[in-house]
Amino acid sequence: MHFSLVHEQGGDGRWSAQVAEFPELVGCGATQEQATEKAEALALSALAEKRFLNSDPGS
Repeated sequence: MHFSLVHEQGGDGRWSAQVAEFPELVGCGATQEQATEKAEALALSALAEKRFLNSDPGS
C-alpha cells in the first residue's frame, strides 16, 4: 500500500511526516526515514481499523 506523505523539518532538526490520506496522522522522528516509518505504520493501523469497523460480521 502506498501513502502520500508530506515531510517537514522543524527548527529543532526533527522531522515530521503527515499522511495525506489521513491528515490527522503525523509521524515524527530524528530523521526523515524515522518519521516516514512511523507515519506509514500509523496509516496502516488506521486503515486496518477502518476496514475492521466497516466489515460485515456475517461474512
